[in-house]
Amino acid sequence: MSEAVRSLIERWRDDAGGTYRSWFLWEERLKNFRSIRRGLAEVVAGIETGTFGTTYKGSSLQTVVGSIAEQRQIFKGADHAFLWKPKLRIPDIYENRENQLAFARFLAACACCNAESGLLDAIRRLDAQSIKGLGPATANLLYFLHPTLVPPTNTAIVKGFNALTGSRVKLGRWSEYLAMRRGVLALNAEYRDLLSNDLGAAAGLLFDIGSGRFSAPPRADDAAAVAAWRDDLARARSDGDKARRDGIGDHTHTEVQGWLRDLGRALGYDVWIAANDRSREYAGGRLCDGCLEALPGGLDEVAGADAVRLIDILWLERGSAEVAAAFEVEHSTSIYSGIVRLLDLAWSSPSGPTRNLFLVAPDEREAEVRAQVRRPAFRRIGDLSVRFVPYGELGRNREVMARFGSGIRTIEAIARDLT
Repeated sequence: MSEAVRSLIERWRDDAGGTYRSWFLWEERLKNFRSIRRGLAEVVAGIETGTFGTTYKGSSLQTVVGSIAEQRQIFKGADHAFLWKPKLRIPDIYENRENQLAFARFLAACACCNAESGLLDAIRRLDAQSIKGLGPATANLLYFLHPTLVPPTNTAIVKGFNALTGSRVKLGRWSEYLAMRRGVLALNAEYRDLLSNDLGAAAGLLFDIGSGRFSAPPRADDAAAVAAWRDDLARARSDGDKARRDGIGDHTHTEVQGWLRDLGRALGYDVWIAANDRSREYAGGRLCDGCLEALPGGLDEVAGADAVRLIDILWLERGSAEVAAAFEVEHSTSIYSGIVRLLDLAWSSPSGPTRNLFLVAPDEREAEVRAQVRRPAFRRIGDLSVRFVPYGELGRNREVMARFGSGIRTIEAIARDLT
């Protein structure tokens, strides 16, 4: 069976449309971790100070869970477990103050601990509280705090785990989730060379099995079934190879970064490319070609420097640490995470608040961008100049702007106010 599972994982890794390539290796995935962690800290602070409120809608929890639910197919519907269901009165953390505080203590404990024992103790304390409707779906929050210790979970992941291992794990109980977690850790250890320390990879494999994209290997003693399964796997591998030859993939984000890179340089700015995007291929070279190798000293030492390094594009005044403009490209990513990074920059810049902040996205996402900016969690954004740049305007005008434009007014001419 181990040989068959290894063949399955190898094919899954090659699948252009599977979760490994479309989500786990997704260029924006790791960027979201910090913003989600920050969002969870705001949930805890809001509960502790009594400002969290009594409803899910408009709360800091809705903001952060919504950001998780935007993380492509594997987390689609992650917010359902936290939606307030008044007839059932679940999850009971909105109108019950004691339960709400227990939830905050749980999140705070998990954020602070670094060892498996501390996480398990926090889970057991929460389980003992018997908060109606607050179950293992909470593990999806913990994954973004401790991705090497806590795997995500949902119906498809559980179904895939049962299909692959022959287990009978059920949804809805922490004891069942913890049993599955042990199995995922064992699976991850056995096939570590094909998976990752980050349990998101193993969870993605189980999700694709549970959602029907791949079939688990049949029993080893059924030779005919194993042969048929291997034929199906071989056909799937052939389809995946063709997809890669045909260039199927999402390269739009990198393209738009390249547009902004070239425009910034043409206008006379130093340009910074997000630290985790620098080596991406673009225009026959690397995306970072001709750009800064490191952030200027003052900017590299601010409190939010880790977030600033991940901002998609920075234009800086030539030879200084003064940010002329900052851009987050939101092709299909969590808009929430991009806004958080821009705010980190805005309020930590050594030369004072950065006010030329731009969210760059497809034209059809404008309404979504505006809705995110209006969230209560971003109430301070009104003090800054955050604007929307649609792909269409940038694509149509970038060459003329580069040739005839002058300074920041060039990009302001196509930007739309959001506040």
